[in-house]
Amino acid sequence: MWRYGVSILKPYHYFHCKSCPADSKSNLTKTPVIKSSNSLTLMTTITESDVGILCFISHLPGFRGILKQRYSDFIVNEVDTEGNVVHLTSLDAPPEVMIDVFSLNKFTQAVQEGETKTPDQLNKCYASEIIKFRSLAGDTDADRLEAFINQITSGSEEDICPIVLSPDSDKSHRTAMHNFFKENLRFLVTDTVDGPDSSSKCIRVRLNSGNNNKGRNSKKRKERGDKPYDSRGSSHWPEHLGKFLRFHLYKENKDTQEALGLIGKMLGIQPRSFGFAGTKDKRSVSTQRVTVFKQHASRLAALNERLIGIKVGDFCYVKDDFLLGQLLGNRFTIILRGIVADSEETIKASVESLGRHGFINYFGLQRFGSGSIPTHRIGATLLRGEWQAAASTILDPREGDILSLTFFFPFLLGKALFRCLTTQRAREYYKETGDIEGTLRQLPRHLVAERAMLQCLKKCPGNYLQALKAIPRTLRMMYVHSYQSYLWNHAASMRVEKYGSNEVVLGDLVYCKGNDAEKVKVVPSEHEDNNFEDAYDCSQLDEISGTDLPEGKNNLVKAITAADISTGNYTIEDVVLPMPGSRIIYPVNDIANVYHDMAKKDGISLTESVHNIKEFSITSMTGSYRRVFQKPIDFEWELLSYTDGSIALSETDLDKIAKTKPVNLVKEEKPTDGTEGQDSSDHMEHIESFEDDKKFSTGNVEVEGSREAEPPQIHSLPESNSLGTQKALKLAFTLPASCYATMAIRELLKTSTSVAFHKTLNQ
Repeated sequence: MWRYGVSILKPYHYFHCKSCPADSKSNLTKTPVIKSSNSLTLMTTITESDVGILCFISHLPGFRGILKQRYSDFIVNEVDTEGNVVHLTSLDAPPEVMIDVFSLNKFTQAVQEGETKTPDQLNKCYASEIIKFRSLAGDTDADRLEAFINQITSGSEEDICPIVLSPDSDKSHRTAMHNFFKENLRFLVTDTVDGPDSSSKCIRVRLNSGNNNKGRNSKKRKERGDKPYDSRGSSHWPEHLGKFLRFHLYKENKDTQEALGLIGKMLGIQPRSFGFAGTKDKRSVSTQRVTVFKQHASRLAALNERLIGIKVGDFCYVKDDFLLGQLLGNRFTIILRGIVADSEETIKASVESLGRHGFINYFGLQRFGSGSIPTHRIGATLLRGEWQAAASTILDPREGDILSLTFFFPFLLGKALFRCLTTQRAREYYKETGDIEGTLRQLPRHLVAERAMLQCLKKCPGNYLQALKAIPRTLRMMYVHSYQSYLWNHAASMRVEKYGSNEVVLGDLVYCKGNDAEKVKVVPSEHEDNNFEDAYDCSQLDEISGTDLPEGKNNLVKAITAADISTGNYTIEDVVLPMPGSRIIYPVNDIANVYHDMAKKDGISLTESVHNIKEFSITSMTGSYRRVFQKPIDFEWELLSYTDGSIALSETDLDKIAKTKPVNLVKEEKPTDGTEGQDSSDHMEHIESFEDDKKFSTGNVEVEGSREAEPPQIHSLPESNSLGTQKALKLAFTLPASCYATMAIRELLKTSTSVAFHKTLNQ
């Protein structure tokens, strides 16, 4: 039996929206509903109505257009805090940096020629030692040690930073590890440091610089004096340089953390060494600012010849690193292909309406994940304090994922389906056997949350709360934040359905203006509560513009009164709705009931917590506010004609550089197996959750996680070099932080922005 993909747990899904076209429900994607062992309703894919995305502002008819048919149809450039659009303009390191690198090389050479490390050792191959160590310590630590030795023997231009191996609570095993280094790798020394929890220790490995590890009275410590030791890098750094290298990261069809993870592996540094203001869409061409701790520009610039789909440039040394949220927003350049409308006047009217009136500022589908179990459902379980149920929901088999792949992408048989089946098999194996070790061997490495939980359950059997806390904080908080977004979306839809989108009404919340600011209390921003969206696992995100920060650090919010309406001081653009928390206020009208009624249906109270775990409790979060309506800024549009679907219709930063200087960038949008003009990688969007670690060759070194797996061949697609003249709509606009460009596109087309729907337009 088929039905619209709407969970019975969600009220308000089918109320009539006066601002929506009469046939808006027909745009929903039909999906099968499956019952799982954990009693949650599993859908093969969530639809916009499932997460409260229901209404439109305008009554104009939509038209056909394909969103992200090619990843190069979606260009994102970060806008910094000064309002400048970030572009990649140069790939070269500044000349003056080369002098500093030369001095650092001399120092590195002096260290490497110490009495315990000879030139012969530098030239030696340590393959046999790595093999021995792999059998003793496992693959993860062996790979880490191999990268560390390669960094030392390659004559790296940076100081050699210590590495810390995986937590190990077995003292006898740690002793064997120490002895291994003493017997096989004498130019390295080891000691023991505290692990991530009280029951574990970690072995730290560092280069023996000739001081024989004499402890706190060593020469190195004496020379350092009272200067603090920064564990992220060496204390030997030119004083005239800022400790952070700022650069512009350009990437194609890769998310931010994937790109930085690859760069980090090639540099031999940890991902935490990088700082950035916001995560950019995987399915795009994007440019953003990044900082890295104590790295020289020449080292990063040298990577450009080896990186695929990634470039770095515009280097500058600064004193401070970037933190999440340090941006104003993003500049989007979007191409909608295959435009079909009644007339050009229809397109013109819709586009001009978007520019004048904007769109409903919903949280897009990307906020809620791409798997068969939406992240907000897991968030609801956490808010109820059901730790075992939450853990099972994350770890259990997901039949819906398999059906989603085969139903919406029946032509995909190769690696994507294999990886999906591998993941499913690992989940089923764990549920049937409870064998953690065996499951970890089968589970793909990109499943960060699942692997972290299993590692914890291995040490603390049955402690499901601790296992949930083992998930990286920025990832585990995604679940609760998505539930907040779920409530916000439904409240926004009810606000539009009940009161329209033209004017403020009694009880609406607005940011205060003028003298009103003196009459209300300051509401702390979500920034103070560390509720950063863009630190989430990037596979769950799309084109989100920044973090969930309100319009200002100390925004003042009040409820509209009759006097406010009579004076006309506030307009519809001022209306905000709260993200639930302990220090926000709700609208003084019927919209407040949406929050409480929907939470109550899910067994959640927004005013009282059933447990004392603060990070999984809405009452422990300060909350924040979000504008209900958003206009695109500096809005531009152009209607184009094209006959060759393989030709880009917009210019990227790298295209501009290539006009003056050849750039060696391997493009991933290219025909394969004789299908001209076909961008086969484009038909793999949102199947990245099924992907395992990828590999590509960089010289003589094989680096994991960098390149998209070659997708299976796809046939019967209309986009080719000989389809005659087609129309495309080119849009350019800026959005503030936390706004979704796909929601602007939805307002324009009056169709779903789901991947499944737009895939059907390609067939």
